[in-house]
Amino acid sequence: MAEGQPEGVKSVARVFDLLELIADAGGDVTLSELSTMAELPLPTIHRLLRTLVALGYARQLANRRYALGPRLVRLGEVANRQFGRLARPQLKELVERLGETANLATLDGDQVIYVSQAPSPHAMRMFTEVGRRSHLHATGVGKAILAQLDDDTVRDIISRTGLPQSTVHSIDSIDALLEDLRVTRERGYAVDDGEQEIGVRCYAMTVPGAPIPTAVSVSGPVARVDEDFAERAIPVLREVVQEIADATAAA
Repeated sequence: MAEGQPEGVKSVARVFDLLELIADAGGDVTLSELSTMAELPLPTIHRLLRTLVALGYARQLANRRYALGPRLVRLGEVANRQFGRLARPQLKELVERLGETANLATLDGDQVIYVSQAPSPHAMRMFTEVGRRSHLHATGVGKAILAQLDDDTVRDIISRTGLPQSTVHSIDSIDALLEDLRVTRERGYAVDDGEQEIGVRCYAMTVPGAPIPTAVSVSGPVARVDEDFAERAIPVLREVVQEIADATAAA
């Protein structure tokens, strides 16, 4: 906290810090855990949390832990829609250049939510739609986002969600997932090879500097989305995520 700020400004900054810390902790924390993470005294944390609970931006669980409140859902949904609209021109560009469906997805708790899409002109498409939530380990966008996190954070997420199998090709062990993420980091993009939908292949890349973890994917049936497609798609995908990053920074 910067010195010399009015007390009201400090309180507002602390409130947002607390919400971020609860989100970073996986969605719920104890009062003492928040005090340690925020480096603030317990009475200050308790006072701020009481206000957040009263307004609906936080809630106290039966086990006395604190979680994010329901009023944040509406704010997040509106922000996601605005972000999705902002990226629409770049997603359309991706489809025009590659001919396959383009998606923008953001991290939402321990899942990804698809917030924008430009559909392929082909009759045969993938079934993902805006507003759909999916598990991180079974999607290209999810694995691209996970690859930006350290292995301990990935383990924490999987300890909460498990590894539900969307298809027979979904990753089914934490060791296999961590190896997949290691390869993803090395090459700079993630691949979903029938892990979310049988017969669909997806290439995904994160948006650098996005305000929340965000990834863009291009997807289609394996008959069209093959190795030759990948050679064309990866450079284009890299250009497009940078364009989205630039548009976000300028907004």
